[in-house]
Amino acid sequence: MTGLIPVNRPFAAGLCALLLATASLAPFVDSRPAYALSELKRVPGDLPPDEEQPAEDEPAEDTGQPMRIPMPDPLVQKPGVETKDDSIEDAAPAAPVEVLSDISKIPAPVARMRELIVEAAASGDIERLRPLLGKGPTQTQVGDGQEDPIETIKALSGDGEGLEILAIMLDLLSTGFVNVDKDTPDELYIWPYFAEKPLASLTPPEKVDLLRLVTAGDYAGMEEFGSYNFYRIGITPDGQWKFLQGGD
Repeated sequence: MTGLIPVNRPFAAGLCALLLATASLAPFVDSRPAYALSELKRVPGDLPPDEEQPAEDEPAEDTGQPMRIPMPDPLVQKPGVETKDDSIEDAAPAAPVEVLSDISKIPAPVARMRELIVEAAASGDIERLRPLLGKGPTQTQVGDGQEDPIETIKALSGDGEGLEILAIMLDLLSTGFVNVDKDTPDELYIWPYFAEKPLASLTPPEKVDLLRLVTAGDYAGMEEFGSYNFYRIGITPDGQWKFLQGGD
């Protein structure tokens, strides 16, 4: 036939088969537009939410202040007990002790008993103390409270006769004194005043007074002990010689 292009039958059959195969794959081809490599980014939603990487925290703003580590709380806190604040001052110290020296201003019975003890001690005759020591419930407490206070005084004395204790009594009664538990049934006048005054509060003249009674070594021992621990004498307002004792 004239005007027609001759067709190669095997070629036409192959071309038809290729077109049919391409048409059958069309539903599976991604129709989204292609991107250049510089435009490729992960589109949110392509990965499951649990596979998405969390965004990094933004750096904290620099305030220019140095970092401070907070102080730790106490490991153990008792209920109802607040921790101590160093800014709060400790409790106020005890009231100062009033040191007395004027014998004329104390009750007459007290002054009289003091005078009698001084006279007996100065005599060197320990038996002159016996009438002053009382008996029964009113007996003067001496040392550990043995039955006969005169024998106790002898036992406490370095010489065995009581003379050392007599000398100590004179020294005690020559110092200042204090009035404790005033206007109560336990009111007493006590010699020396060191027995009631903290050692740390003694003035230089008062330390000299104390060193008239004890040695420097004794004084150092008292500082370590925390208080005066040498002999003392107590007399009640009605003139009873209450005690002659050592210790704290």
